[in-house]
Amino acid sequence: MKLAIVAGGPESLLPDLNAPKYEDFEWIGADHGTIVLLKNRIRPIRAFGDFDSLTAEERTKIDKDGFELCSYPPEKDKTDLELALDWALSLNPEQCYLFGVTGGRMDHALASIQLLMKSTDTSSELAIIDKKNWITLLTPGAYPIKNNPSYRYLSFLALTEKVTGLSLSCVKYPLNDAELRLGSSLCISNETHAAVFHVSFSHGLLLMMRCSD
Repeated sequence: MKLAIVAGGPESLLPDLNAPKYEDFEWIGADHGTIVLLKNRIRPIRAFGDFDSLTAEERTKIDKDGFELCSYPPEKDKTDLELALDWALSLNPEQCYLFGVTGGRMDHALASIQLLMKSTDTSSELAIIDKKNWITLLTPGAYPIKNNPSYRYLSFLALTEKVTGLSLSCVKYPLNDAELRLGSSLCISNETHAAVFHVSFSHGLLLMMRCSD
């Protein structure tokens, strides 16, 4: 199973949701992202949220469409995106991609990035995708990663106090058994022209960002 969640971030940052590479995905709406899906002629399997960002006309459209709605009060302990993501991960999908979670409000964007930490408790591939970025979280191990020429830049940030034993090979700026500390920009704007590059580390959580410009 492959799942994708669309939240209410700026539509200008969304890739083509109808691209062939997403044709095997089932879709989930998070609040206003539900309207975005319908505008793209995609019917979600379920929608989550308080839907307080919708106009009366948009809410009527959702109510009439007939898919399953999970409605919550505006005052709650989780964002609409987290509610949708928790449900999606409970299905143990092979992949779960998040769209519409970058741009706009910085608090929501940063919270969305931290939600990637939920991937440490699941076997699902969890990633944030927009027009210019592909972001995921790596746990300790060794990763051969296929290069995608659409993303020119390759950056890494520690999401724990430190990441240790970090090695990068087949990249412009290699590392060997390095330490990357929280708050360090050591691993920003690397590049690779190899078909496959390699990332490995022994401790911590590592955010990997592949960026097009």
